[in-house]
Amino acid sequence: MTMRSKLMVGNWKMNGSLVANASLVNAILDDIATVNCRAAVCVPAVFLAQLQALLAGSCIGLGAQDVSAHASGAYTGEVSADMLRDFAVRYCIVGHSERRQYHAESDALVAIKAQRALAAGITPIVCVGESLAERDAGQTEHVVKRQLAAVIHANGHCISEIVVAYEPLWAIGTGLTATPEQAQQVHAVLRAQLQAASSHADLISILYGGSMNAANAAELLAQPDVDGGLIGGAALKAPDFLSMLKTASR
Repeated sequence: MTMRSKLMVGNWKMNGSLVANASLVNAILDDIATVNCRAAVCVPAVFLAQLQALLAGSCIGLGAQDVSAHASGAYTGEVSADMLRDFAVRYCIVGHSERRQYHAESDALVAIKAQRALAAGITPIVCVGESLAERDAGQTEHVVKRQLAAVIHANGHCISEIVVAYEPLWAIGTGLTATPEQAQQVHAVLRAQLQAASSHADLISILYGGSMNAANAAELLAQPDVDGGLIGGAALKAPDFLSMLKTASR
């Protein structure tokens, strides 16, 4: 199996301010010397210019939290993949459960957004995950495979260039976390699905994204198919995020 270096991505969600961002990023960069995993932060679009400047020359990649399914035009409030590329954005979250839930994003729309990001040279972080009701009904595997299948279908020829993030909805912002065994079980299903679609599937990072924090990161990252984390609240605290980056660097 190909060794994938760990990838740790902070998702700031709708948080931040010019002052708080500078303080957070500078505190992280002050102690980044011992980190040798891949790292990125996905920030609200209004802060991309600030973060582009703050992260310039550092080992932390800049990421966006969403991208338009359209290339340009009369889509007020939307941000295109080419616009993101202008700000040196390297990663873009697509299909986050909050977008699927609050903005009714379908599997097909998420697949198109991934396609837009890839066409602009941006790595889409494709989120998949089941609700508690779906897990209780034994539907976890069906749901995540359906969500990923749409992206594979639309982007088959370059699927090895995506990142996948498994984020069980019942473990986002709830303090609940999938056990390392539960996470590995789903990650293995996703890995097999990717292997069926691409001969380069072992290069694809599959991140865990449900309440990963400084206390549970080591156990989760020890699983063979957990290649990193998509981190919410803990990414807004410099000591916690640094702790997780160092854990991923071991």
